This record gives sequence, structure tokens and C-alpha cells, in this order.
Amino acid sequence: MKLYSLLIFLFCVFLQTNAQNANIKGIIFDEQKIPIPSVDITYKGGGTSTNKNGFYSLQLPANQKVVLKISFLGMKPITTTLNLKPEDDVELNFVLKTDVEQIGEVVITQQNRARIEGVTTLTPETVRRIPGANPGIENILNTLPGVNSNNELSTQYSVRGGSFDENLVYVNDIEVYRPFLVRSGQQEGLSFVNTDMVRKVEFSAGGFQSRYGDKMSSVLDITYRRPVDFAGSFEASLLGGSLSLEGISKNKKLSAIGGVRYRDNSLFVNAKQVEANFIPRFADAQTYISYQFNEKFELSFLGNISINTYEYEPFTRQTNFGTVQDPQALIVFYEGREDNRYETYFGAAKASYKPNDKLTAKLITSAYHTKEQEHFDILAQYRLGAVSGNFGDENFGEVEFTEGAGSQFIHGRNNLDAFIINIQHLGSYKVNDHLIEWGAKYTREDFRDRLQEYEVIDSAGINVRPPFPQFVNDQPYTPYDAEIEPFERIRTYNETQVDRLSGFLQWSYRTTIGETETWANAGVRSQTWTVNGQNLNKKTQTVVSPRAQLSIKPNWKKDMVFRLAGGLYHQPPFYRELRDSVGVVNPAVKAQRSIHLVAGNDYSFKLWDRPFKLISEAYYKDITHLNPFTIENVRIRYRARNDAQAYAYGLDLRLNGEFVPGTESWVSFGYLKTEEKQDERGYFARPTDQRLKFAILFQDYIPKFPKMKLYLNMVYNTGLPGGSPRFADPFLFQNRLPDYQRVDVGFNYALVEKGDQFQQQNMLSFFNYLSFGVEIFNLFDRLNSITNTFVRDAATGGQFAIPNFLSPRVFNLKMSARF
Repeated sequence: MKLYSLLIFLFCVFLQTNAQNANIKGIIFDEQKIPIPSVDITYKGGGTSTNKNGFYSLQLPANQKVVLKISFLGMKPITTTLNLKPEDDVELNFVLKTDVEQIGEVVITQQNRARIEGVTTLTPETVRRIPGANPGIENILNTLPGVNSNNELSTQYSVRGGSFDENLVYVNDIEVYRPFLVRSGQQEGLSFVNTDMVRKVEFSAGGFQSRYGDKMSSVLDITYRRPVDFAGSFEASLLGGSLSLEGISKNKKLSAIGGVRYRDNSLFVNAKQVEANFIPRFADAQTYISYQFNEKFELSFLGNISINTYEYEPFTRQTNFGTVQDPQALIVFYEGREDNRYETYFGAAKASYKPNDKLTAKLITSAYHTKEQEHFDILAQYRLGAVSGNFGDENFGEVEFTEGAGSQFIHGRNNLDAFIINIQHLGSYKVNDHLIEWGAKYTREDFRDRLQEYEVIDSAGINVRPPFPQFVNDQPYTPYDAEIEPFERIRTYNETQVDRLSGFLQWSYRTTIGETETWANAGVRSQTWTVNGQNLNKKTQTVVSPRAQLSIKPNWKKDMVFRLAGGLYHQPPFYRELRDSVGVVNPAVKAQRSIHLVAGNDYSFKLWDRPFKLISEAYYKDITHLNPFTIENVRIRYRARNDAQAYAYGLDLRLNGEFVPGTESWVSFGYLKTEEKQDERGYFARPTDQRLKFAILFQDYIPKFPKMKLYLNMVYNTGLPGGSPRFADPFLFQNRLPDYQRVDVGFNYALVEKGDQFQQQNMLSFFNYLSFGVEIFNLFDRLNSITNTFVRDAATGGQFAIPNFLSPRVFNLKMSARF
């Protein structure tokens, strides 16, 4: 009886406890009455989120006041107080509106903030779906005006005439780094940014604020998302695959998202003109974890491990060039191999504290470690001559008359070990219509670098010595009986440490003057750095960089915003800029300095009853203390002397909107001219002098079969300067590469899309998105070139510029899914 009495008592307690609760349920809509998935519905002590159909169900305590908060990123949160009776079962539907920030009399939405500050925003969905040989953020950036890259296998890009090293990349306020020794786009591997984890992408091509770091060209600001429910995605293709998972704890405090990626570029490199054994394999794992202790304090961690290997064993190469009337060919036979390996490890922790709506404080620590190996021994024996152009000849396409012959042996044993640590504080404070932001950062960089490479060249049986001024080459008439001298030899070992202390302070103000909305920003950055190391004279330098922006939105019928930005931008030298062309570190290298002037207009309008926007920007840069460089594929070699000056000016235009209802597309045009002057001999084109650019990013679907999608990525660039032979005067070599033309297209069929309804549970109902497709890279099989190889002609004593072609047409099959 005691046992029965106990069970009855516990059952009554359970009924009484259950009776003290009430239930609510409903659907969360946006302003267009479309259900919103993953909306957070929380109260003190619990919460839930909407499913993919916008539906939620939640149990609340009865007989007490409960403050319920409904929130979703980019939407204005709703707060309501409920006092329900036991066993109440209530349906509550809510409509979320676009998030607005009320400052005085000026109303600025989240979307308008980027517009007023002159920042380009890209949607993660567009980034993930647009085809490209190297898909990701950088693939989309190349369709923007002012951004140029003539190497489809590279993630590096040039902005408005700057070098690849002049671009800042942030992920969740944390600056990220790249490997140092990569010299070819096909060796680079994956971008740091995992697009499966991205929530927001913002990009500025110049005139950016003081809160961003000390670079001269651009800022790419990435925000990874904080999960609100369990979800995942995976992708598989002939080039590799990826998998990401995300989730959140029951108490909504701990959330985590992670992804792994693998890529094999064999499809591209095996289709090139060089017959070889290629093994280009790249893999990484990345995670972002956050823990919300309470509404005021959050701790997060960003981690990344990347391992890239590149093995290359060439056999033969034949490159046809010249004209129809004078066809030429270069035939090369190889021996040897190249083994490269790049391992990078990155970790960062961030603590965010927000005691109230006015004050925000962050503390960020990060560490980056890279171990890089570049080993190669390759012997190339070549023939250069005229090609048979007779279609009826059995030797058609073969070299029938040799004009040059020789061999080249290159050897390298390069190793780099770098360790970089950062500790940074960021803060902001709102006072009425004013926003004050500040920051301070300490960085310690430690490099151990061994460069050991040489090149021996033989032309027509004669060893080619470096063309030093004191050496007169009169062979074969006057024999030279000294030992063989390499054409180029580099042998250095550097142990270099750099300590940096930087900070910024900036002020922003929004107001209304009459009926005109105005936003102003002014700030200043400063950096002090000290270079020290083995056999180096310690050197300390300081720079100060003031910057300002002004935006005006008149109360016109036409929706326009006018922007003006400018400032003094310094770029203190990073390790690669401290090292000259023969590997010697110069601690006295100064910061490059650039004055930016940017004027822009943003015009939003309706066309065909659909939204469109025309963005125009004109810019000018005056660059002094320039550190001249040369580019070989993606390898940059600096002179490390600050002995040049340069300028850049241009015009960027982009028209984007719904050319097809429900999809975003755009057309870009850019004009750029950038030249530099060395030794007071007049200006000549810089290696990044792109001149003209046209790009189209287009999305479409078949009206009667809307699940059949088309994604088009088209880029046309005029040719870059083709470089010059080593030891030659670049002032005397102003030839250009052919124009760069590339079209990548993707066809996808979506079996499952957002909003699909299923009559009953089946395998497809597990997915939020599922598609299969085919991608065609370089649709028109255009022979684009990235650099020239200069080969000597024994008959004339001159040199031929042999183009190094990029990848031809390549097909890829692809499957994508999200659940």
C-alpha cells in the first residue's frame, strides 16, 4: 500500500506541475506574409525557434508574467508580456518588420547603413551558387569593378591598381593571413573563408574607415553566422567536396558551426599544355563556437587548420604562338619534380561585453602558424623555331627549323616557419546621435626563412652568365675559361622579428539638415613597428593615418546618396615587403603611403516594376614611398627600397537588380590607369595596370520550369603588362599580354527548394535544398595567359616572349544539399 500511495502522490504532483504551464504556438511572418524559419522565441528560462515553415510551439509558466522576445537577424525584435492561465493553449502569430535604427529624426535600415558608408554587400547564396574555377568569395569579387585577377586558380586579387598584399581580410573582427611562398595559382589551394559558414559579406574598394587596418587598397569583412538550430550542408563534385554542420544547445547558450573541405585541381592542371603528373590536393577544417553567458557577455572561438600539398612532375610542353604568317613554337622536355607543402594553423578567441545599448567592448586574441616547404629540381631542354604551316604536310604543327636551343636547370630548397600572435581591444559608445569607436592592437611576428635556389641556363651550348655590367660576353669568339656561373643564385637565411603597436579612434554622426539626411565619419590610425633579427640593425618607425567620409541623401523624388571619402593610408611593411628580390631583409623599409580621394553616387530606382541600383565611384590615388614589385604568376618580389612613386585613377560602375524576377544579377565596368616612376626617368605602367574591365554576373531560370537554374559568370579584362626578362630594365619593356576573356556557366536543377511542401514524409522532405548540375569553366576555350617566359634566340641574340597559358575548357558535375 505504501508503494501505491507513493506512486499516486507522485502522479498528482506531476499533474499539478504540468497544470501550472500553458502552451503557445503560431507562425512568424515577414512583411510580405512569408513564413520565416529559424526565428528565436525566448523568455527568461527557456525558448525555441521556428522550423523551416515558420512554425513554433512553446510551453510557458502559468499564473505569472512572462516577457517573450521574438528576434531574427535583420528584423526589428518584438517584445510582449503574457500572463496565461494553466492549461491555456493559445495561438499567437507575429509579423517581423525590417530592422530599423531610430537616431533622432533619421531612420536608417541595416541595408541602408552599408549603402551610406559605401560598402558593397554580397549575399551568401549568390557566393555559393555562382560557378568559378576557384569558387568562393574571391570568385564573386572578380565580377566587381575595380577588382582584377587574371588567374582563375588563384584567390588573390588586385584592387584599383594595388598589389595582392594590399588587401585586408577579416572574419568576425579577426584579421586572417595567407601563406607566403606560393608562386603559382595552381598551388594556392582553398580560400580561408568557408562559404558554408558565412552570414554576411561586406567589401570596400577604397576610402574605408579608420577602424580597418593598415593596408592601402581594400577591406573584405566576413561575418560567420551563429546557429539557431541544427542544420547542415554538403557538396560533392569532380573537384572535391565539403561538409558543414551547425547546432545549438537546449538552453540556447552554446552554439557551434564547423566545416571540412577537400579539393583536387587535377581536372584543371592536367588539361593544360604541359604533360605532367600533377597531384594538387588541398584540405581544411574550420569551426566557429560561441557561448552566450547572458545578454551582456559572450565568448567565441574561431579555428582553422589547412594542409595543402602540390606535387608536380613535368614531361613535355609545346606552346604555339606568333602569327598566322609567322607561326612559332616552343618545345620543352623535362626531367625532375617539384614538391610543395603548406600547413597553416589559426586560432582566435573573442570576448564580447555589452552592458547596455550604448557600450560595447571586445577583447580578441589570435595566433597564426604557417610551415611552408618549396622544394624543386627541374631540368628543361628546349627547342624554339618556326612551325610548319602547310596543312598537307605530315609534319604540320611541328618545328621544322630550329632558331634557338638550350637548357635550363632550376633548383630550390625553400622553407619558411612563421608564427604571428595578436591581442586586440575594440570598443564603441553611442551618445545620442554620435558613435565613438576605438581600438588598440599588439602584434608579434616571428619568421624563420631559408631561401636556397639557383638557375643555370645554357643557350646553344654556351653557359649564360648573369648580365652584370662589368662582364662582357664575347663568346664563342673569345673563350671564357672560368667556372660555370649560375644565371641567378639566392642563398639566404633570415630570422626576423617584428613588433607592432597600432590603434585607432573614430567618430560617426548621423543627423538631418533641413530635409537632407547626412552621415559623417572621421578618424585616425597610428602604428609603430620595430624590426629586429639576426644580423639586422634594429629599426623603429611610426606612421599616422587620418581618414574621413561624408554621405548625403537629399530629399528628392529620385532615391540618391552622394558619398565623398578620403584620407592618408599607410602600409607598414609585412615580412614579404621587407625582403628584397635576392632574399635579404631590409629593416629600414618605410611604410608605403597613399592619398585616397573617392567620390561616389548610389541611385536606386524601379525598372520593369523591379528594384535596381546604379553605383558609380571615381577615385584617385597618389602613392609615395612606393616599394616596387614584379609579379610572376602570383609570386610578388619586392625591391625593398621605397625608391619609386606612382598614381592610380579610374571609374567604377555597377548596375545590379532583378533583371529576372526574384534573382539578383549585375553588370560591371571599370576603367583604371596606374603608373609608377623610378629613378626620375618618367612614368611607365605598373604590373597591375589593367585599364578596362567588363563583367556580368547573371542568374536566370526557365519560367515554366523554375527549378531549372542558370548561373553565368563573364569577365573581360584588357591585357596586363607582360613583364620583362630578369635583370632587364622594366622601363624598356612595355609589351602587354593578350586580353583576358573568360565565361563560366552553371546549370542546376533543384529537386528541393525553400518553401516546397510535401504531401507526406519521404526522403526529400529531410532537405531544405537539393540540386544537381553541371558546370562548364572557360566555356569558349579561350587561351588566356598569365605571364611570359622569355627564351633566347641564338640566331638573332634576341628573346621571344612565350605566353604561359591558363586552363582550357573544363567540365564539372556538382551536387549541393542543405538540411
